[in-house]
Amino acid sequence: MSQNDALHYSDLENTGETIIEFIESSKAEDDLRAARKKQQALFDHHTEVKKTVTELFNSLVHAEEVVGQKLLDLEGQKSQMMRELEKVEQEVAQSLSKSHTLDSEIQFLHRELERLKDGEKEIQALQQEVDEDTTEVIPSAIYLAQLYCKVTRIKLELGTEPHVLRGVHYGRNLATPINIDTSICSPCQVTDELWSLVSTEW
Repeated sequence: MSQNDALHYSDLENTGETIIEFIESSKAEDDLRAARKKQQALFDHHTEVKKTVTELFNSLVHAEEVVGQKLLDLEGQKSQMMRELEKVEQEVAQSLSKSHTLDSEIQFLHRELERLKDGEKEIQALQQEVDEDTTEVIPSAIYLAQLYCKVTRIKLELGTEPHVLRGVHYGRNLATPINIDTSICSPCQVTDELWSLVSTEW
């Protein structure tokens, strides 16, 4: 080995020892561990932040979906309410139309009622006139009917057919039934037939 090589080797050896002493004195290994620990903490923090951001993003997407669905539901409810409102408006319009019709009918009924009241007054007036006439006419008619019955001895039935004259003639010894169809006999023929039953003997 030459002298220069020996010197160079000696310098390297001294330098290595110096570096080792520096490393041991500066606690580089502890610093390296601390740096690695800090780096791991930063990585863990980054991972946690990424996880949190992902969760927040997913929550935001879900919230947007929920809000969108609620908006769709509200639009559907709004459309339903608009249809119901339109239906109510139509019913109100129909009710108003019916109300106008009822008002017209009520006015008509009021007029009819007034007309009936006037007619009732006229009927009452006519009834009063009839009562007055009846008071005078009926007693005389009853008297005449009783007189005819006593004179002719003929008693006619009531409630027969309009064109049938039915009754009985009570003679002294014989009761003769009467059954005359006035639709085929003239009034004179009917009168003659009835008078033929009456006895002229007193």
